[in-house]
Amino acid sequence: MLNREIKNKRDTKETVIEVYLNLDGKGTSNINTGNEMFNHMLAQLSKHGLLDININVIKGDHDLGWHHIVEDTAIILGQSFSKCIGDGKSITRTSHSYVPLDETLVRTVIDFGGRGYFKLSGFIGDSDLGELSGSLISHFLETLSRESKCNIFATILEGVNNHHISEALFKSLGISLKKALLIDPRKDSIPSTKGTIS
Repeated sequence: MLNREIKNKRDTKETVIEVYLNLDGKGTSNINTGNEMFNHMLAQLSKHGLLDININVIKGDHDLGWHHIVEDTAIILGQSFSKCIGDGKSITRTSHSYVPLDETLVRTVIDFGGRGYFKLSGFIGDSDLGELSGSLISHFLETLSRESKCNIFATILEGVNNHHISEALFKSLGISLKKALLIDPRKDSIPSTKGTIS
């Protein structure tokens, strides 16, 4: 089994964030961003992706709002995914997942092809999200896709409650990540006819 885990840190004048990521974990998490709703969403990613994730925001300028903390968490977490994956040898690479939550149904489709691109079809409003906003959730996913060098297409097929929509998105993304990052024992090469996922 490859050692696909990392400890990583982002240290800027705006934030100091430590991350531990294990792609072959059991879905355990210890997340402290200072924003309880953001913690809740990241815990869904961990639990349903079977990813062990520890995130500790040591310093953050949340008095200015949550933008920098959310963005920088996405940056360091995305970079951690990219470093753990390396050249991508033997990974499944692409996957998708549908997740319902009460009146909500969402779909995520991802590809670890070496280029980050994010598309959200649908709208996440701001109500029922505590101190988080729908636009910040979208920005988190956009930044995560860029830094992890992964395409993420997220579609809100049904939904009214913004908490349900956001939670279903993070659950669905976790499941898609789990499947895309599985090591296929039949593969002994980089999953691209180019010979690289860069």
